[in-house]
Amino acid sequence: MSERHNNSEDQFLIFGQPQIHQDEIDEVVDSLRKAWLGTGPKVSRFESEFARYKGTDSAHVAAVNSCTAALHISMLAAGIEPEDEVITTPMTFCATVNAIVHAGATPVLADIDPVSMNIDPAQIEKRITPRTRGVVPVHFAGRPCDMKSIMSLANKYGLKVIEDCAHAIESELDGRKAGTFGDFGCFSFYATKNVTTGEGGMILARDTSDIERAKILALHGMTKDAWKRFSDAGHVHYFVVECGFKYNMMDLQAAIGIHQLARVESSWNRRREIWERYQDEFSGLPVVRPTEPEAGSRHAYHLYTLQIDPKRCGISRDAFLDAMIDCRIGVGVHYLSIAQHPYYQQRFGWRPADYPNAWKVGEETVSLPLSPKLSQSDVERVIHNVRSILRS
Repeated sequence: MSERHNNSEDQFLIFGQPQIHQDEIDEVVDSLRKAWLGTGPKVSRFESEFARYKGTDSAHVAAVNSCTAALHISMLAAGIEPEDEVITTPMTFCATVNAIVHAGATPVLADIDPVSMNIDPAQIEKRITPRTRGVVPVHFAGRPCDMKSIMSLANKYGLKVIEDCAHAIESELDGRKAGTFGDFGCFSFYATKNVTTGEGGMILARDTSDIERAKILALHGMTKDAWKRFSDAGHVHYFVVECGFKYNMMDLQAAIGIHQLARVESSWNRRREIWERYQDEFSGLPVVRPTEPEAGSRHAYHLYTLQIDPKRCGISRDAFLDAMIDCRIGVGVHYLSIAQHPYYQQRFGWRPADYPNAWKVGEETVSLPLSPKLSQSDVERVIHNVRSILRS
């Protein structure tokens, strides 16, 4: 057994494992005891507290059941129509592109900046055509995009901007919070995210009329949501005014999110400590580490990624993944570039080589554990095994 292997009794270190406290458990049990499981007062409370965190009020936010739903509804509320084109990044999860497709529009990819790994504004402008109606920048790993340049392009060409903030709840640029630059900001509360509800999402919109429509679209197109219809205020008839979807958040989810959000800053501080420790410990290794946060920005520290170049490291990215799993340490890939997936190649004719920066990152990137739940010994274990694998 080599140095980098751990004893068989070591538990598998789950990638992205959320930190759940007793407060969340008690709040969920409270919902169970009150028998209010669906959309209700806790969703409303979670919306209000999220809005307050973002420096706005609850009239500008709508809780939904995923960031995918948030993106889809935002497309529709933004007036994106079939045959429109929407530009986004090839370095993202498939949901970003799928939401554009589900809205009936055509996704167009613009390559990333290889240093920030965020969409390159210069590449966005090259992709704009008379059919372009929107841009979806993704704040990759929690690093805010160059929103000043993106909003300048949006104003110049009359484009809607829908920020994909799945990694970026805490991100800021020049004192302004991610999700407040564009027309819409879409957030994820998936199990691995910085604030979790298990599954869940949030829409933040500049225009309150867009949020009103988003809430209607998120619950079948009905004019009144369920908790208002069945509360002690008395029965209220509803009318279906659009063909909507079943995208509403449950109180059971919001019960978790309320207390996750209350700890957002302490969790952020812990992830920053781990991120900075990784930066220090891996500085002498033949890998590409994340660039430091830009001046005037606040990084959400959602992901810590290394780029494993086989020519420099003597090992491929996938072999490194296998070695880490062999050490019983969970790792992730964020992401294979969108153009590498067969569905999009077949439907849109995309080729990875058309987006060389995203392709290179997609072939080399690996994400290490960065949860606030990690103990000091967990962090030491990750560091030890990364160094051992890359030096052997």
